[in-house]
Amino acid sequence: MPREIIETNQAPAAIGTYSQAVKIDHTVYLSGQIPLDPATMQLVEGGMDAQIHRVFDNLAAVAHAAGGSLDDTVKLNVFLTDLSHFALVNQIMAEYFQKPYPARAAIGVATLPRGAQVEMDAVLVLQD
Repeated sequence: MPREIIETNQAPAAIGTYSQAVKIDHTVYLSGQIPLDPATMQLVEGGMDAQIHRVFDNLAAVAHAAGGSLDDTVKLNVFLTDLSHFALVNQIMAEYFQKPYPARAAIGVATLPRGAQVEMDAVLVLQD
């Protein structure tokens, strides 16, 4: 099955040896996004809520470039350097997703790239 590499300047450029997303048939695998502003490639300012919003906005931009939206998300992985922010993730996630919500994991990690406090990746299944 051919694979398509998804790339958009509306989300941060890859800062390593990976693609923003890879599409195979109707499935899109989105790489982890940290709260980088795509224009400056710097972490957003404004606290944890700004970081979470930026990550969702980055994921949404890549989903759009793949021909879908966050509504097509079937699996979301959330990585947090402090799990006490989990309630805030839930609160903000409700602004981006509607029921039925995607499957999800929330994982506490020691550190993330660039000093980010949150990273998320996702799997989309696009409709015909």
